[in-house]
Amino acid sequence: MSFESLGLSAPVLQAVAEKGYTKPTLIQEKAIPICLMGRDVLGCAQTGTGKTASFVLPMIDILSEGRAKARMPRSLILEPTRELAAQVAENFEIYGKYHKLNMALLIGGVSFPDQERALERGADVLIATPGRLLDHFERGGILLNDVKILVIDEADRMLDMGFIPDVERIVATLPPLRQTLFFSATMPPEIKRLADRFLSNPKEVTVAPPASASKNIVQGLAVVPEEDKREALRALIKEQDIKNAIVFCNRKKDVAILQGSLKKHGFNAGALHGDMSQPARMETLEKFKQGEIQILVASDVAARGLDIVAMSHVFNFDVPFSPEDYVHRIGRTGRAGNTGHSFTLASPDEGGLVEAIEKLIGTEIPRVEVPGIQTVAFEASDGRRRGRGRGRGGSSSSSSRSRSSSSRPPREPRPEAEARPEREARPEREARPEREARPPREPRAERPPRQPRPEREPRPEREARPPRERRPERSDRADRPRQDRRDRDDTPAPMGLGDHVPAFLARPAR
Repeated sequence: MSFESLGLSAPVLQAVAEKGYTKPTLIQEKAIPICLMGRDVLGCAQTGTGKTASFVLPMIDILSEGRAKARMPRSLILEPTRELAAQVAENFEIYGKYHKLNMALLIGGVSFPDQERALERGADVLIATPGRLLDHFERGGILLNDVKILVIDEADRMLDMGFIPDVERIVATLPPLRQTLFFSATMPPEIKRLADRFLSNPKEVTVAPPASASKNIVQGLAVVPEEDKREALRALIKEQDIKNAIVFCNRKKDVAILQGSLKKHGFNAGALHGDMSQPARMETLEKFKQGEIQILVASDVAARGLDIVAMSHVFNFDVPFSPEDYVHRIGRTGRAGNTGHSFTLASPDEGGLVEAIEKLIGTEIPRVEVPGIQTVAFEASDGRRRGRGRGRGGSSSSSSRSRSSSSRPPREPRPEAEARPEREARPEREARPEREARPPREPRAERPPRQPRPEREPRPEREARPPRERRPERSDRADRPRQDRRDRDDTPAPMGLGDHVPAFLARPAR
């Protein structure tokens, strides 16, 4: 089947042909005609199957007629991460270049005034992360009562990141009469219940078993000691014919450490994680797409939806805690029919995590050996999957304690202590002479009883004093001129200066 048979318009088909695509993927083949009919869609497909184009292409044709009002977008696309939102915006620019559609991108790390100006122009397509969209909504900068199409992309990732409450708040503000497109790589029960609430009589499109790995990816697993992982990664990179690769770590702090280690050994490596500023993240991702960076060390922020053309390799420096994340990580390679390679480095205490991944994908990951690194076996576990805390140098604290305890030589038994000589018995103390008994005290003489005090005679009352006569007011006091001390003639003059006395010396001191 070709794109022409899906019912798309000529401008969209021209943009798709210029991109180099001639045949739609299975999810595009099934979802695009249903979207053009205006029905709700519940799509479930593994990563790397072209889910983004399955809703971008029909939306361009649906929105080609009409015009958006200021601060009232006509469609809304919710994405869990900034990178995915920016990638969807890039797809609209590529496939909609022959249509005059206004687009607004609301993501964190970008100034509010720039985004507000884009909303004031009117947005036919609004692409946003839930948090930043709610920020604009609570400020009164956007109205959502004119949204005709709602797209919830990577719904299972929304669930993992805790965005479902925000998504529910956003959907509650939308008009009930709308078209909803719901896409997810996996369909756990929580996502299924959410889809039943948001969708109205949807058409379900499932093109692959949930959370299954692509057949175009050659997988490998190496079990090495934790302290040898960096050396094993460098050996694998040197052994493989790598065009570009992503190295995934579980923790953001390990991303910067591993990237510095690779650069120290001469590799062209960059870093991408959630603590970086948005301009730095976009710049690093663009350099990686353009080939300026060969190896990108990243956290799971790069595990979903990123479409890197013909990426050859994916390395899991850490086994992911969630089995679904393994499928999304290795899904960055082997896309669009190309062959990809993925290698996972596991420490001996991660057998439970690997077992959960193999149970999910339904097959055992082939074991490989790393040149120059000793291969070890998994330790016996209790079947519970749990993370591990890393100490300095990237080694786990539990394994380092076990290794340090096992590497210590056994302690030599202490020599038996010689028997101490028995102490000589102390001589018995001489008995103190008994004290002489004190003579008994004489009894005290009884005191005579106190005699009562004689009553005091009452004091005679004082005679009342006659009131004082007020002095008559002196009326001539105010009329007298006030004498100034400086005007007195008896002021003594300083001695020794004669008649020539300075004025400041003639002034009397106060």
